[in-house]
Amino acid sequence: MRRAVRRSALAILLAGGVVGVATWVVFFSPVLGVREVEITGNNRIPAEQVRQVVGVRTGTPLATVDIAGVEQRVRAMREVESATVERGWPGTLHVSVVERVPAAAVPMGVTTAIVDRYGVVLQEVAVAPPRLPVLRVQRAAVDDPATRAGLTVLRALPESVLQRLRELRVPSPRSITLKLTDGRTVVWGDAERSAQKGRVLLAALAKPGTSYDVSSPQVVTVK
Repeated sequence: MRRAVRRSALAILLAGGVVGVATWVVFFSPVLGVREVEITGNNRIPAEQVRQVVGVRTGTPLATVDIAGVEQRVRAMREVESATVERGWPGTLHVSVVERVPAAAVPMGVTTAIVDRYGVVLQEVAVAPPRLPVLRVQRAAVDDPATRAGLTVLRALPESVLQRLRELRVPSPRSITLKLTDGRTVVWGDAERSAQKGRVLLAALAKPGTSYDVSSPQVVTVK
């Protein structure tokens, strides 16, 4: 009986020791520490710049890295639209970013703001890049209804139409007009049902004309 008790006690001690060692290795030692911070998805942002924002030192136990905190810091970068952080055992921290892409040039007095599809200003330049469509609004701001309406249209346009867009005029949220690179004009109306309007416009552009009215997508007018 005593021998069985001693064996049980020994087994418990050994098991406890194994658990203790495993806990130390995973949570406290550099054995399973961060050896590499791998950055993917970045085309314009230098990887080293992202690593500095990640802020995780080499050797930090991978299990203790605050994943949510790292994601929050990376997403706070102006150039980043979204970010995902994952552990890659035994020692890699994977950081995948989606960069903000310039979507339009917005004249702002003597300078032009380059904005992404959500209206985030990526940079201000003296001369707008010719490849970007111009978004013309009376007051360029993320909280401006006309600006928001114009950005909604930009996000909804089919890629082939977006590539032909020269200018998007939004004097008011209910009066949106598109100017294409070939000189054709599109009367858009408001930003509601923009996805549907984009689809019918794509089909309508196959017809000859200089003016296309998709403000009521059920009845498209071509002149």
